Amino acid sequence: MLQKYIPEIAEKSEGLSIKEVIALLTAQFPGKVIFSSSFSYEDQAITHEILSNRLPVTLFTLDTGRLFPETYAVWSRTNEKYQAAIRAYYPEHAPLEKFVTEKGPNAFYESVENRKECCYIRKVEPLKRALAGNAVWITGLRAEHSAARQDLSVFEWDNGNGIIKYNPLLHWTTEQVKEYIDRNEVPYNILHDRGFVSIGCAPCTRAIRPGEDFRAGRWWWEDSSKKECGLHVAAAPADDKLLAENNQ
Repeated sequence: MLQKYIPEIAEKSEGLSIKEVIALLTAQFPGKVIFSSSFSYEDQAITHEILSNRLPVTLFTLDTGRLFPETYAVWSRTNEKYQAAIRAYYPEHAPLEKFVTEKGPNAFYESVENRKECCYIRKVEPLKRALAGNAVWITGLRAEHSAARQDLSVFEWDNGNGIIKYNPLLHWTTEQVKEYIDRNEVPYNILHDRGFVSIGCAPCTRAIRPGEDFRAGRWWWEDSSKKECGLHVAAAPADDKLLAENNQ
């Protein structure tokens, strides 16, 4: 089982750079190391490490169909700069068509249940397809993102997806990430310059106000301190049935 490798990997990674850790992972799990990018500051920093060093990692993104034009722009600029072809995963059309037809295109504003269902269809299920058969999932998670992420480890086991997660920037500050982006002239989403910190789907993301929490701009209409889309939370049993129900 992959989970048993985590202590060994953590020990071997002590003192290594991100590039060296990823090289270690790709040597141990050839063809089975994958990185998901939303084209955020963090993800662009990791993308630079992977592509500039020609590390054999599969890069992909989840195109929900509701992204900002600025997100598509940085996606294109990234492909051009690094001569890359970042793979896109899309929602299954049947459950998405059913959801939008029955509940409306902006049903996620009406209830937390609707919003989570939309996130599952557009993001969580495509992610499961992307991760299937892989051993290591590299992410851009940082402890500063939310209180729920402060107890994470650099290497952890994702039970919901049956995969090892590597969070290379977990303990980086926002200032460190920005400095890295500037120093290496990495393409980034210009929405970051307009007060957008955590950038997701356009209808569900706004710029944050001075003094607001990092995640305040995501699903701002919800009254919750732990707002997640489900990508980094183990799926509940009900979630596993959601796709089948939407296909009925």
